[in-house]
Amino acid sequence: MTDPFGSPEPAGSPATLDRSRVDALRRRTIVLLSVAQVFSGLAAGSVVSIGSLLAVEITGNDAFAGSVTTAATLGAAFSALWLARLALARGRRASLSSGLLLASVGAVAFVLASVWQSFPLLLAGGALMGVGSAVNLQARFAATDLSTPGSRARDLSLVVWMSTVGAVTGPNLVGLGGPLGRLTGLPELGAAFLFSLAGMLAAMLVLWIGLRPDPLAVAREGEHGHSVVTGVRTRVPITEALATLARFPRAVGALLGILVAHAVMVAVMSMTPVHMAGHGASISLVGLTVSLHIAGMYALSPVMGWLSDRIGAPVVLVLGLLTQVAAVAVAGTSGASAGATTIGLVLLGVGWSAATVAGSSSIAGAVPGDGRVAIQGLSDSLMSFAGAGGGALAGVVLARIGYDGLNLAAGVLAAAGAVAAFLVQRRAATRDAPVV
Repeated sequence: MTDPFGSPEPAGSPATLDRSRVDALRRRTIVLLSVAQVFSGLAAGSVVSIGSLLAVEITGNDAFAGSVTTAATLGAAFSALWLARLALARGRRASLSSGLLLASVGAVAFVLASVWQSFPLLLAGGALMGVGSAVNLQARFAATDLSTPGSRARDLSLVVWMSTVGAVTGPNLVGLGGPLGRLTGLPELGAAFLFSLAGMLAAMLVLWIGLRPDPLAVAREGEHGHSVVTGVRTRVPITEALATLARFPRAVGALLGILVAHAVMVAVMSMTPVHMAGHGASISLVGLTVSLHIAGMYALSPVMGWLSDRIGAPVVLVLGLLTQVAAVAVAGTSGASAGATTIGLVLLGVGWSAATVAGSSSIAGAVPGDGRVAIQGLSDSLMSFAGAGGGALAGVVLARIGYDGLNLAAGVLAAAGAVAAFLVQRRAATRDAPVV
């Protein structure tokens, strides 16, 4: 398959195995990953909406509103390569299940932080919950282990899409925190994280019990012609991963677009609850806005996957970044209007969806063999670092130049990212030399 940018795409499918067996396992894997995404998605919105409010409650300072998001994204960043190494050594089942177990510990830390009003414990919980975010990101790549080039973006997007149910529900669980808190004796914000704990544990059990045989092991068996489940090299230095990435310019362009889209999304999203609360919005309205934003991130994922397979992932990636430019223009001029803010946040999520699905599909298709898993881990690690940077700077920018200034800065970054991603991927289509 050749996309509109002219980049050839390797097949990357286990051709030596019986295709009917592989297709059946591929469908089963997607179902299992999708069910796990529903459960683990409960925590995603909770960290953003409830975590930021809990940080302000404990510290008494709005400038720390983005600290939990920053801790979570740093946790995801530092764990992504570890999860990739574990996948190479023990398969996707062990990697994804281990990450979800650590995230469950993080949910417990959030509950205890609310009880003890401990900011360090809150940050530790955020970092561990970030490991769960890294699992959710790598689940989309796990969905492509047994895919063909013509179905890769669709398979990936279906797993991303199934995050919608849990992720949209998560922010609204704050409303149940009060009744659950009275029942358990826990603070309202802390009690809401009991739902996150239950979701993480349920997702872990689904993957640990159901993900047999391991899709990555089957895919590698098809590529190598023999079983390579264990006993492989587990250390993948980041310098080596970067060197591998440099040999595939199409993946470089895709990664660049993903990083910008994620930084913009995290920066604006993490500060929106504080902006709305400052204009008198209720906690329920804040939760609804974040829910609709997350729906924008995930609900249209199958459409983005279909478009990526049909018109080319590089085109969809650039369109996603341009959608984010429009989104921050709406949000940045919303003022006290909760409706306009919500529209901007929904568009922000849609742009993120297009860029992430298209960019991830390009990375999965551009890099062959075991190097693909290492690059996927590197991609998720850098993506999380970009989000951490966006979340860390967002609070400072909000305090200095306001919500409108934050959105203006985010719009400039998204526009520059769209141009850069287009030029790099265009270069990849016309030159065989690697981008360095």
